[in-house]
Amino acid sequence: MANPKQRHTKGRRDRARHQYLETPVQLQPCKKCSTPKGAHVVCPNCGEYKGRLVVDSKDRSEKQQKKENNT
Repeated sequence: MANPKQRHTKGRRDRARHQYLETPVQLQPCKKCSTPKGAHVVCPNCGEYKGRLVVDSKDRSEKQQKKENNT
C-alpha cells in the first residue's frame, strides 16, 4: 500500500479541518412571548409557529406530569 512521502503542513491540515466547523444556532425572539427560539421551530414556551397555536401548553403539561409520575 502506498504511503505519503512527506507530512502535510499544519496550515494545510488546519485548512482541511476548517471545513468541518459548525456554526452556532441563530436564535430569534418569539413574536408572541419574546422567548428565544430557533428559526422554523415551534416556540417551546407558548407553542406557536407562524402565528398559529400548534402545541397546546395544557396538553404538554399533562404529558410531562404523566411522565414524572411513571418514573
